[in-house]
Amino acid sequence: MFKHRAVGLAIAVAVFLVPAIWSQEAAKPQESTTSVAPAVVEITPKTLDVHVGQKVKFSAAAKDAAGNPIEAKPSVWFAAPFDLAGADESGEVTFHAAGVVTVGAVIAGKTGYAKVNVGTSKITTLEIESLARPIIAGSAERLTAIARTPNGESRSDAAIKWASDKPAIATVDAAGLVTGVAPGSVIIKATSDEAAAKVTVQVVRDAVRKLSIKPATAEARTGDVVHFAAADSGKEPPVRWSVTGSGAAIYPDGAFIAEKAGAYVITASSGQHSASASAVVRPRNVEREVEVVSHVPMPDVMMSEEWIIGHHAYLSTIADKLFVYDIADPANPKLLDTLKVDARLINDISTTPDEKIGVFTREGASNRKNGIVFLDTSDPSHLKVLSEYTSTVSGGVHSAYIDSHYVYLTDDATGSLRIIDFQDAKHPKEVARFQVENPTVVTLNTEMGSMSSGRYLHDLQVKDGIAYLAYWRDGLVILDVGNGMAGGSPENPKLISQYHFNHYELYGDGWLAGTHSVFRYKNYLFVGDEVFPAIFNLEDRDRIPVRAICHVMDISDIKHPKEVAQYEAPEGGSHNFWAANDMLYEGYYSGGARVLDISGELRGDLYRQGREIARFWTGDSKGFRPNLPFTWGGQPCSVTCDTPELNGLMYFNDIHSGLWITKLGAPKFQGSTSAPPVRKTEQTIH
Repeated sequence: MFKHRAVGLAIAVAVFLVPAIWSQEAAKPQESTTSVAPAVVEITPKTLDVHVGQKVKFSAAAKDAAGNPIEAKPSVWFAAPFDLAGADESGEVTFHAAGVVTVGAVIAGKTGYAKVNVGTSKITTLEIESLARPIIAGSAERLTAIARTPNGESRSDAAIKWASDKPAIATVDAAGLVTGVAPGSVIIKATSDEAAAKVTVQVVRDAVRKLSIKPATAEARTGDVVHFAAADSGKEPPVRWSVTGSGAAIYPDGAFIAEKAGAYVITASSGQHSASASAVVRPRNVEREVEVVSHVPMPDVMMSEEWIIGHHAYLSTIADKLFVYDIADPANPKLLDTLKVDARLINDISTTPDEKIGVFTREGASNRKNGIVFLDTSDPSHLKVLSEYTSTVSGGVHSAYIDSHYVYLTDDATGSLRIIDFQDAKHPKEVARFQVENPTVVTLNTEMGSMSSGRYLHDLQVKDGIAYLAYWRDGLVILDVGNGMAGGSPENPKLISQYHFNHYELYGDGWLAGTHSVFRYKNYLFVGDEVFPAIFNLEDRDRIPVRAICHVMDISDIKHPKEVAQYEAPEGGSHNFWAANDMLYEGYYSGGARVLDISGELRGDLYRQGREIARFWTGDSKGFRPNLPFTWGGQPCSVTCDTPELNGLMYFNDIHSGLWITKLGAPKFQGSTSAPPVRKTEQTIH
């Protein structure tokens, strides 16, 4: 979470996104190496087509208004988005992922640019999803093949060729649709580039006599999952499901879900037989009003993280200050203490469950020793620094997570996970390190020291001995850090699984995008992206467009996570969130604060299903960007508050406008089924 900045540039990469590649000196006024101000800086080559993994050496030349060369060297080289490419101090750029990259150089305050088109990688592996049941002769089922690049990303645009080794048993077409011809076993093969995979498909005769469906009819709300089952004399034959009516879908396992209210007909087909059932779907109608209890503005700084525990609110800033408020009377928060530190950004702040020790992260310190700081928070009105840990994370720490007497933190410089034991809080020590291995990762030499380019760990959560890591372009990584399923411990993390997202396919060119945040709830893991323009300035007053999906992963089989649902509001972008009480409390940047109904089984598009309980506009006329919300995150008081009168409060922190203390009000629809009641849940540290 660093900002890259240079004199004369009206651009900067967001402080809450990127590891520092440009030094602090690059952000200060620089003495020109020439008495003539350049009129233009020309980058060579100006345009270029490359492939992932390729390295290119660029050169820069400054010229005056007459076109005469000026003897001066670049003070800064950069490549944006940073997750697609990285530039070292000599102008050599390494390209990590597909998309359009801007390469730039600064000479005497003037910037020149080049555009590079980075082509997609070849397919190196194929994975075919096996059919759950045999195919009945005369019917058909479609196989799905996932094509992956060397770094594990899937490519939906890959050309896949299909073939059957026994067309007399089953044929397969260009879409992977397998049609059963006669009973038997057949091998279906898929190829793409140099990758190949095969799967065995069983074809059985049509032995169905009379097909029936249970339930014969069902009532549901939008977003509810209804499971239909087909049977023949008590047995479950292989069937294909379909649904009539727009606004609903049925999955291969018979799970039906609707986004729109209405009546639907569900049909199961098996060979020459079919049966139908119906579903009547009514609107979900869970919307409720939001009441503002109080507002804590931040007139002089931009706010970053919040940590609500007991009667206290710890608030960090995109600056060098940390605040603590007494919120025992939520309508009248009172400032208890302010701590000033050497940092350009205090990103993450949290405490132990007993609120005796606090930890915050630093980025952009003037002495280049960032890392984390341990606090004595036993008396929040008098914060005391216990110690600092910087020795292996001086390049900056974006996020930190406390579990027992360990802090799990992100190392900006190397893109690795570091685990710090603070049993002796005055003498913390590193006990483990973990990082994903990616073939495109390189080490760049910068004025800040050595930096890894192509690998970035952004956020994490630890629950029940399992660490969930938001690893930007490397996706979701799950580690055993004491659960035992993979023999891991805090001192020896072990990989359980990894799930890749293809952010280029999700968002296209011109965006800085990656896996940003994680939160475990029940058998689901909420995984949020963060998506910003490739280049922008966080400190100007212009509106910053944002996007981002919140992915819902089913981790019932934690070794094989699968995406089952998504939440994406069109007017904003996902950032931080917290799940409790069958609700997801989310900061949705320019979309404001959101509260989502996550009760029951989750599948499909949660936004279109009407699962939003509440929306709150956190814009303020006196905010950093007036009347524009930029909501960072949400947290329910019921998770960390033990006072009954505080239960049900919701805290939302906004970069522009500060802290909002709110609560849910009355349902918007008379007689509607409102959100689940607020109840006490186990404490979770995030």
